[in-house]
Amino acid sequence: MKKLVIIPAYNECGSIQRAVDDIREHAPGFDYVVINDCSTDNTLDICRENNLNYVNLSVNLGIGGAVQTGYLYACQNGYDMAVQFDGDGQHDAAYLEMMADELVRTESDMVIGSRFIEKEGFQSSGLRRVGIWYFSMLIRLLTGKRVTDPTSGMRIVNRDVMRIYAGSYPKDYPEPESVTAILRMGKRVTEVPVVMRRREEGVSSIGGLRTVYYMIKVTLAIFMERLRG
Repeated sequence: MKKLVIIPAYNECGSIQRAVDDIREHAPGFDYVVINDCSTDNTLDICRENNLNYVNLSVNLGIGGAVQTGYLYACQNGYDMAVQFDGDGQHDAAYLEMMADELVRTESDMVIGSRFIEKEGFQSSGLRRVGIWYFSMLIRLLTGKRVTDPTSGMRIVNRDVMRIYAGSYPKDYPEPESVTAILRMGKRVTEVPVVMRRREEGVSSIGGLRTVYYMIKVTLAIFMERLRG
């Protein structure tokens, strides 16, 4: 089966090469593509100088647009499954083959790498854990399905979900909304335990007053997604 790692990257010059090296070393059965989201640092230069496989976006589309570009790339190039993998060093490529095997074994449409099943490794800040718990409860209330780590960006999907996401994907803070969308469609979502690391470089886009915006925006987006059903 053809398997692709999608690496959305915005100003990840300090960690993007390590992320690719991690995939090459620990997930050799996967291809990869870096989606450079119009970075203002030298992320693009690193991709060019090191002959990385990349797509360069001429305008900044945000995390959702970058990931959707990756799903379009996967569909157009005949991949059977695709996994989102952060370029900031938080994700560990050693889990990718296991996640792919779980996708096939359980006949799932999506497998999420969850920090909160075995609660090992970096668990995020206390405030963010409260937010993750809130979204987990909201998704369970609206769909009847339990997702312990709805904000996890480490998610592998089959060809069917790839096509869905290539056609429509939330623009920003997409993970809770996009998993709600496929649960609404009756897709099977399972989780496996993973260990995540602290961010190696850069700064998260969620902080300060943006935390309030994030909570309100994602809550409304989840309700709207559920109402479409």
